[in-house]
Amino acid sequence: MQNFDQMKALLQAALKKADVDYCEVRFENSRVLFIMFQGTALERVDNETLYGGSVRALHKGGWGFASFNNLDDLDANVKLACDQAKAAGEIVNEEGFKLYPVPVVEKDFCPAWILHPESVSLQEKIRILGHYQQLVLSYEGIPASTVYHDECCTTLYFANSEGTFTRQEKVDFSGRVGANGRKGDLSLSQGVSYGSSLGLHGMLNLDEQIKEMCERTIKLLDAPSIKAGVYTVVCDPIHTGIFVHEAFGHTSEADDLFKDKGALESMQLGRVLGKPILNIYETGDLFTSRGALAYDDEGVETKRVDLIKDGVLVGRMHSRWSAAKMADEGAVPTGSARAMNYEHPPIVRMRNTSIAAGTSTFEDMIKDVKLGLYAVGGGSGETNGEMFNFDASYGIMIRDGKLAEMVRDVKLSGNVFTTLENIDMIGNDPTADDSPGGCGKNGQSPLPTSSRSPHIRIQNVVVGGVQ
Repeated sequence: MQNFDQMKALLQAALKKADVDYCEVRFENSRVLFIMFQGTALERVDNETLYGGSVRALHKGGWGFASFNNLDDLDANVKLACDQAKAAGEIVNEEGFKLYPVPVVEKDFCPAWILHPESVSLQEKIRILGHYQQLVLSYEGIPASTVYHDECCTTLYFANSEGTFTRQEKVDFSGRVGANGRKGDLSLSQGVSYGSSLGLHGMLNLDEQIKEMCERTIKLLDAPSIKAGVYTVVCDPIHTGIFVHEAFGHTSEADDLFKDKGALESMQLGRVLGKPILNIYETGDLFTSRGALAYDDEGVETKRVDLIKDGVLVGRMHSRWSAAKMADEGAVPTGSARAMNYEHPPIVRMRNTSIAAGTSTFEDMIKDVKLGLYAVGGGSGETNGEMFNFDASYGIMIRDGKLAEMVRDVKLSGNVFTTLENIDMIGNDPTADDSPGGCGKNGQSPLPTSSRSPHIRIQNVVVGGVQ
């Protein structure tokens, strides 16, 4: 691949041929590795290279998009995207529409790696993961283990017709060591997860965490299902992160919000959504976490945006398009335009979505709870408008201010706005969650995201289990 100056000259020369209001080019070289141990065997080792680019064009408010796999096809795809944009613009017919203006930048960005994945051999990665698998399988009552590791190392170029040109070196890696426990007809799984955007350090030295997880798995096989009811619930930082991402974060993505007038009405800036202790923010500049980026896929520098401040809705995540559409409420681009890869156009996506730390200790949260639940970790879940439904990895009952027995089959449900109002304590212990997988939207999944949230306490939560 060409160097910085060569790619700059190549992309900018192609953009000069664009006869539309705006045009941009992204080009990436991604090296992807996936390793999986399934059951008792090394199941898969996949290496893949994603090499290609895309062109996005805007004319009279209409968009065109084209992707390609060879730089020799760049000029042809600039023309294709421009022709599409002009055709769409004749229908949309927004003469004079412009994206929200942002500074022109020229930047070559590379993070300060802790341990770059490509500096560690494939054989060593397999050895480490195989050791973890054998450690899990050494426990009686755990007949199978699922261990996987996923990494992507990317060189990403971006140029637009306004003069911006960036190159970014990016890493995303994540993995999970899972224990599949079984007793009679009952089976369940627990896991230890890791991830980072700075290096492989997170997959090292996990033995003690894995041992604790395996012991917990065996205990859960004998644990009862929680009795369904309405409880005071304390969520651990992982469960807090899942809640704030799934139940609230998506409602703050301005591109979809702008298109849904009903949702926009319920999310009017200035609406009180919680107690003054509640602060929710979204950022891309936490480089220890998955979802971090210096510049988004529109060449906009990433920034922190406050979504809820002192209990009041104050902000949203924006692209240049949504910020222009919602400029009357003071919108500005937040560096939140992200694409899964060059085959997709950028849309407004989360990066690191978190509840800010409060002042309460964990002991403060449980000491006056007569009967409640400590919800730990995350499982599957879904949202439907204002309603949500999430599984916890497991639970621990709170009885007379103290942690008591473990329970399983824990499912929390409710209305997001009611739940936000019912958060009455926020912990002083923000904890990173860089779990594997990622976020899905408009067919682009899994996009790396993360959270750095604390414990929270919520009153009157509907918890499903046995009747």
